[in-house]
Amino acid sequence: MAPQTTTALRVMLILSALALLAAGGIHLYLVFNGVGGILGVMFVLNAVGALVLALGLLFLRGRLLQVATVLSLLFLIATLGALILALTVGLFGITETWDFMLVPETVIVESIGIVLLAVTTVMVLRQKPVAAR
Repeated sequence: MAPQTTTALRVMLILSALALLAAGGIHLYLVFNGVGGILGVMFVLNAVGALVLALGLLFLRGRLLQVATVLSLLFLIATLGALILALTVGLFGITETWDFMLVPETVIVESIGIVLLAVTTVMVLRQKPVAAR
């Protein structure tokens, strides 16, 4: 693999991990600022999942990195999808409004994260396997 490709992939992995951490951090912030009950529990699990996936993007290699990038992309798609459902028709009896704390910011952060992770996933999946020496 060319050094430029390695550098570009590394940058994309770091940006993708930061996007995951930002999305998880928003959910954790909301828990510490009044969101409780079952929604609070789901937000804590979201933050933990985002942290685990971000660490996976930064430290895994080979096939495990491919799995981590795909799971991270699906994770953010599901997270944004859940918010959109809560904003429109409701999700598990939970309805959300655009004026609730950090909703517009969350949509922006998660949308950017999805784009970053889509590009990162393509880059990781297109990598040539390194031959054993």
